[in-house]
Amino acid sequence: MSFADRITRYPIAVDQARADDVAAHFSALPQPVVDLIAATAGSSPYLASLLEKEADWLPEALDHDDVVARETAGFEDLDADDLSIALRRAKRRVALFSALADLGGVWPLEQVTTALSDLADRAVDLALRVHVAHEARRGKLPDTRADVGGIFALAMGKGGAKELNYSSDIDLIVLFDETAYDPDDQQEARAALIRATRKMAATLSDVTDHGYVFRTDLRLRPDASVTPVCISTAAALTYYEAEGRTWERAAFIKARAAAGDIAAGERFLRELRPFVWRKHLDFVAIQDAHDMRLRIRDHKGLGGKLEIPGHNMKLGRGGIREIEFFTQTRQLIAGGRDPDLRLRDTVGGLRALSGKGWIPPEVADELIMHYREHRDIEHRIQMVNDAQTHSLPKDDHGLQTIAAMMGEGDPAAFADRLKTRLERVHELTESFFAPGESSDTPDISEETRQIIERWNTYPALRSSRARQIFKRVQPELLSRMARTGHPQDALARFDSFLSGLPAGVQLFSLFEANPQLIELIADICGTAPGLAAYLSRHPAVLDAVLGGSFFAPWPAVAGLQDDLSKSLQRAISAPDGGYERALDAARRWAHEWLFRIGVHHLRGLIDADEAAVQYADLADACIAALFPVTAEDFARRHGPPPGRGAVVMGMGSLGARNLNAGSDLDLIVIYDADGEDSSDGKRPLATRAYYSRLTQAMITAISAPTAEGRLYEVDMRLRPSGRQGPVATSIQSFENYQLTEAWTWEHLALTRARVVAFAGARAEDLARDVEDLRVSVLAQRGQDARVMPDLNEMRARIFAAKATDGQWEAKVGPGRLQDIELLAQSLALRAGDPARTTLAQLRAGKRAGLMEATAADELSSAWRFLWRLQCSGRLLTSKPLDMEELGLGGQEFLLRETAQPSLEALQDSLNTRVAGAASLIDDHIGAALQAGG
Repeated sequence: MSFADRITRYPIAVDQARADDVAAHFSALPQPVVDLIAATAGSSPYLASLLEKEADWLPEALDHDDVVARETAGFEDLDADDLSIALRRAKRRVALFSALADLGGVWPLEQVTTALSDLADRAVDLALRVHVAHEARRGKLPDTRADVGGIFALAMGKGGAKELNYSSDIDLIVLFDETAYDPDDQQEARAALIRATRKMAATLSDVTDHGYVFRTDLRLRPDASVTPVCISTAAALTYYEAEGRTWERAAFIKARAAAGDIAAGERFLRELRPFVWRKHLDFVAIQDAHDMRLRIRDHKGLGGKLEIPGHNMKLGRGGIREIEFFTQTRQLIAGGRDPDLRLRDTVGGLRALSGKGWIPPEVADELIMHYREHRDIEHRIQMVNDAQTHSLPKDDHGLQTIAAMMGEGDPAAFADRLKTRLERVHELTESFFAPGESSDTPDISEETRQIIERWNTYPALRSSRARQIFKRVQPELLSRMARTGHPQDALARFDSFLSGLPAGVQLFSLFEANPQLIELIADICGTAPGLAAYLSRHPAVLDAVLGGSFFAPWPAVAGLQDDLSKSLQRAISAPDGGYERALDAARRWAHEWLFRIGVHHLRGLIDADEAAVQYADLADACIAALFPVTAEDFARRHGPPPGRGAVVMGMGSLGARNLNAGSDLDLIVIYDADGEDSSDGKRPLATRAYYSRLTQAMITAISAPTAEGRLYEVDMRLRPSGRQGPVATSIQSFENYQLTEAWTWEHLALTRARVVAFAGARAEDLARDVEDLRVSVLAQRGQDARVMPDLNEMRARIFAAKATDGQWEAKVGPGRLQDIELLAQSLALRAGDPARTTLAQLRAGKRAGLMEATAADELSSAWRFLWRLQCSGRLLTSKPLDMEELGLGGQEFLLRETAQPSLEALQDSLNTRVAGAASLIDDHIGAALQAGG
């Protein structure tokens, strides 16, 4: 389509005489274009002058949208003086073409700002190159293979986001890659590149007879008052790591390598990511951004009543900057965890935040609409006289002109609608930056007052800033605690939680911005002391509640493993990344998912049976994602796994997919060297040593404490020969051991074994063979006459070694979980059935005729009841259940989970079920022994 065919709107000419005079130069063009030119000239003296200057150029240019490329073609061959003139001509023409396309609706806002930004990039690049080349010709720049001497310009602000307006300054940070030069040459290179930078800025911003290109601002560089206009990347990184502030982090959201050595610029931005994007949700940024907004408002005198005449569309109330700050601050908060939020442009940032659940879609859509209209008005303000201003005119005629350029014939109606929009933007953004402060502190007892008075002595409140933020959230915290069913319990637990926090600013800022978290904290403190203690050790897990997916459907093992694998790869490939960073990332990730399962269970979104599977899914995903990463790291030194590779088998509760909040992991490793004697790497190892050391590396990866804590405790005692045996076993040795040496308890353990991870060239085949071997062993060894006598002896030893731990014990003792599970394993073994879970194994025994249906069903019912008590109790505390210590909230949770009306009923049901199960097990074993197995 032609330019004329794409015109959808027209401004209104304010000066008709000027409109007619200018339009006369273009009478040969299609009438829609002539009408647009006339209306443009009649509303903007500046554009009228450009139209007259470019009357010969414009008619042909209208047929091509690629105005920047066309108007700067061949500029690489110009010297500095000719380039200066040529760039000013290009700027004039790009500005004119973009203005017509904008006012006529031919281009959307993004295309207009992209054209202006592309011109800025091209101009900076050309000016840098011509002046760096001049320094090289003078012999002032040492030799280097780096492009443009290793110098590059980062476009910041609107330029970085490709959002430049008609009269924008261009904000640049100019750096050079010092590693492009020998150490002895770096100072000489620095001096030459500083000169080239100054000349570049002058080429663009000096006003000559031909005008100017772009006003250039270099003050966003590190410590601008004392540093030269071009500094090394090493100096910049050192500054940001040691002294960088929140406003500088926000500025780098939009930063883009725009000119010069682009590859060096992109390397620098990658290295700077940890400074810009924090690994935890960063709600401290809200207060910093709010303080910055207030300082700007006060400095510019923009804090008064909103009036349209003279209103600053950029910095004023409800203006462009409020939308940008709203977007960038949310990006800073969450972008460290979610790279999808790291978009440079404001519209893209709002859409990404909406898509990830950080802001409601309707709020994002409304802010995008207001942002675009604000930018349109800003452009028209600047189009009138090419003025570097963002303020609406104060006089009636000036306001009439802006309204006319917007196609509005009624200036009063235009002003009314604009005022409504500005107030709406302010309303949407201000509630985020300055949420209302609660002053409704509930009446408190003397005991409560004493607790509160000691809070200021805790590490989390040692800084004045932490105390300042906490003072604002304390009334809401106390109110929420008071509204729990058991406020004194809740407050005592919160006190314990607060005392364990190493720092508070980040967490208190999180509470202030997200009051729903205060409700969650009150709920946890009022109900689950164990979960509250977990929170005090890992407060960063609260980030997960706000991530948008906290209450989404459970992703199952495949989804979890994929998510963790991506997280590990990001940690490894980050500028400061590597294997240790991946281990930290795995721990942060797992802690959040563990917390999610606990919260869902506590709030009744899942029951104990679902929690068991989710805890197992999580453990599976951690091992399945970490083992290949550990193997890959190990292979860098010692070569890839010899033969087919290795598999990790989950034993015990992990194998049965029945974990709780406090479970450790029983694992064994089986490998197949497939005839290979050693690995093939820089430091080769014999096969047995290779797999033993790889297994130790895996155990360390899972269980070693890092800065982020540990993943799981690991128990390897179920491997052949227990503690005396090698930590990794070949499949041949494993088969031989199971068939000729293993004890009955080891065959019982094998009934629950399950491959959870593998690494190696053909490890998937090995995993299938290991499972086939497991089933074969069960079929062969299950008929051994020693199974039931050994089981009977095992029970006696277990009961003698560990007495039942209190009146609420669900796991250890006759008729309790462990006892039922052992019997179920014996049924699976004797039936040669591959079933792994307790309930499936009881059904297998029933199908095989090894147990009466009524007995199997009664044991299944008892096991379910005991599991609900065990799983729920482990969420509340890692200690033996003490109802007084748990408090009323914890008691009510247990009663809900076990479907009992009172503690007395729970105790009666526990005693009755345990006694019945113990009797059934005794009878079954006695009958089996009497029958000879």
